[in-house]
Amino acid sequence: MVFVRTLSKVARQVLQDPGCGIISNDNFHSVSFSETDQPKVLITGGLGQLGVGLSKLLSHCLQLLVMIEVSLLCTVGPFVYSDILDDKNLRGIVMNNRITWLVHYSALLSAVGEANVSLARAVNITGLHNILDIAAEYGLRLFVPSTIGAFGPTSPRNPTPDLCVQRPRTIYGVSKVHAELMGEYYHHRYGLDFRCLRYPGIISSDSQPGGGTTDYAVQIFHDAVKTGKFECNLKPDTRLPMMYIDDCLRATLEVMEAPAESLTMRTYNINAMSFTPAELVTEVQKHLPDLQVTYDIDLVRQAIADSWPMNFDDSKACKDWGWKHDYDLPELVQTMLTFIGSGSQTARAN
Repeated sequence: MVFVRTLSKVARQVLQDPGCGIISNDNFHSVSFSETDQPKVLITGGLGQLGVGLSKLLSHCLQLLVMIEVSLLCTVGPFVYSDILDDKNLRGIVMNNRITWLVHYSALLSAVGEANVSLARAVNITGLHNILDIAAEYGLRLFVPSTIGAFGPTSPRNPTPDLCVQRPRTIYGVSKVHAELMGEYYHHRYGLDFRCLRYPGIISSDSQPGGGTTDYAVQIFHDAVKTGKFECNLKPDTRLPMMYIDDCLRATLEVMEAPAESLTMRTYNINAMSFTPAELVTEVQKHLPDLQVTYDIDLVRQAIADSWPMNFDDSKACKDWGWKHDYDLPELVQTMLTFIGSGSQTARAN
């Protein structure tokens, strides 16, 4: 698909520009695509951080972008309200809009899932089954993300390979392992074009920390700019794999566009960098040397972090479909401080 390969190249150029987080129409003036070149994309969970980011990246380029979200919130771009458990309505959306690609972000995350296991089981597992059946029935290309939370304390941690013992201890992690295996089964049993990436911790300047285990790596930038003081809830030597959101979104596009014959597996690790709180602090202090840092360890979060991978082995993604990250730790810190610093200055001015 020439359209998508061109999109990936432009996405890399645009996402590397700290001053722009979406693709402008100007980038495509010299490119002409027929309707058949353009995938029609349905994003479930479209109002979440990744759903909004991916929709912005695609909305200037694709003929149709439909976004589903259960909660009644506002967003940018075309969307419809639906329920991931309402398979009849989902089928109607896919059929009526002639969807060809489906990106399934709808899920309850780890903390919320542990507080309401029955709801997490319904959304993350029953909702997935609806999506798998619909994608297989209509011959869609399906992307479902997985996570570092799909691994557990018995998994090899440094590095963590694509194939190993997983055994997670949260309903979120269990549901993601289930998604990986069901997607692979549907691929072999029904020929479903299922694709999955295990995301590391995702860092974005557009969202506020939500209390997750890796959220310290976002909170530090807000606190450094606003107060000059930061209290970390993980031990200073806790190493976890991380990725800037622009790399994450581009990886999603690239694995979706990859020729099916190039994929030797259906679920891949992707990685960009791996660092500890102490290493992140050191890099931030190169720009803000007066930053004061203290540690107050959250035992629950620390236990989760200690059961997760320290570093992802993503060599198979690099070999099979050419994955290569753009942001290392210095670029991440510079970009985050630029975005958050600019936002703070605008807020003070207003």
